[in-house]
Amino acid sequence: MSLMKAVVVEAPLKFSVQQVPKPALPVDGILVKVEACGLCGSDLRTLRSGHRHITFPWTIGHELCAMVVEKGDACTGSWRVGDRLAIGPLAYCGECDFCKDGRYELCENQRELGQHWPGGLAEYAAIPAACIAHGNIQRVPDGMESVHAAVIEPISSCVNAQEKANVSLGDTVVIFGSGPIGCIHIALAKARGAFRVFVIDIDESRLRMAAAFGPDGVIDASQSNPVEAIGVLTGGKGADVVIVATPAPVATVQAVEMARKGGRIVQFGGMPQHDSKPGIDMNLVHYRGLTIIGTSTFGPKHNMTALRLIEAGLIPVKKLVTHVFSLDDFVEGANLALAGKVLKGVFIP
Repeated sequence: MSLMKAVVVEAPLKFSVQQVPKPALPVDGILVKVEACGLCGSDLRTLRSGHRHITFPWTIGHELCAMVVEKGDACTGSWRVGDRLAIGPLAYCGECDFCKDGRYELCENQRELGQHWPGGLAEYAAIPAACIAHGNIQRVPDGMESVHAAVIEPISSCVNAQEKANVSLGDTVVIFGSGPIGCIHIALAKARGAFRVFVIDIDESRLRMAAAFGPDGVIDASQSNPVEAIGVLTGGKGADVVIVATPAPVATVQAVEMARKGGRIVQFGGMPQHDSKPGIDMNLVHYRGLTIIGTSTFGPKHNMTALRLIEAGLIPVKKLVTHVFSLDDFVEGANLALAGKVLKGVFIP
């Protein structure tokens, strides 16, 4: 039996790199050699406290760039041995009403690599037919670095969110949260023509990292009232779009309070299960004509767009990926990320 190195999570906050069996080639899928795998915010939550779809021990990781090394006899995909792929991890059922309507991001039976199948924080990964079927795997353009192609997945989710919010030319956009998702939203809002983009956080070190993405202003919510600050910056009008890219419930309350008439609020960050009902003033929603939009994942079209944005240089992935680690150093890298000292970490087997 062939063995490979892989991250194995045995329990919350108990993880290591171990020798495990190399995955078998799916008869209707592909076997890939992982070139790079990002560590996502949801991965960090799994490391801290587990995940409802995961039974430990388990190998996580769903942001990967990899090379095809074997193709199953019954695989219908167009991939060839030697192809470098940016692998969107979502698998859609193709049968529910939303899939039939082309709204794959709302699939009622969605599954994900790294949750329903072992993930990419390993030397090799088996990609099943379900992940291939609907267009979430893209060939990596020549010259694109693997560590940059690996982060296509979080960008895809941001593309979906800003599409739903119709971020447009001339908008004033406010983003709560200056982690990697918040930074992607800054760059994407600028690419979509936003007039001004402001970012809010309570972590000064994170705000300093976000400043590299060119926001028009940063607000430290631990030092000032962000609703009042946005009021001053917009001449009392408020923001056209407010994106909540943090799990803090108070941010959603403040997002509603700072949105201008006719504004759009995007709830991008999932809240804690025990604290997911913040005290929103629904009269503000009513009388200001606000729209509250929830988004979490993405469809194939968003995945394709994300890769094009990276290729065009509209998402500064060189600034986004602040740390590149060897897979052997996963424990060190993951602990740095858990401590908030890494904006975006990517691991190379």
